[in-house]
Amino acid sequence: MLREEVTDAVKQGKLHVYAASSVDEGIEVLTDIDVGEEKEDGTYPEGSINYKVDKKLKDMAAKLRQFAVPLADEKKSGGS
Repeated sequence: MLREEVTDAVKQGKLHVYAASSVDEGIEVLTDIDVGEEKEDGTYPEGSINYKVDKKLKDMAAKLRQFAVPLADEKKSGGS
């Protein structure tokens, strides 16, 4: 199914082709970092990709909440 130039590059060691059955598996192949399975408490193993993603999303959500509070206070006071 692959073009001849691709299979030739693989044979020459210039290119690698990996099969992945999920996005998580693909991320692990690309990053060489464990994706991390969700634990019963909803957390992920420290250092895993999912741990880092979860932390980043929580940090972003906290910043958005901090940004939104002054806007809500401003509306209550009638400011623009």
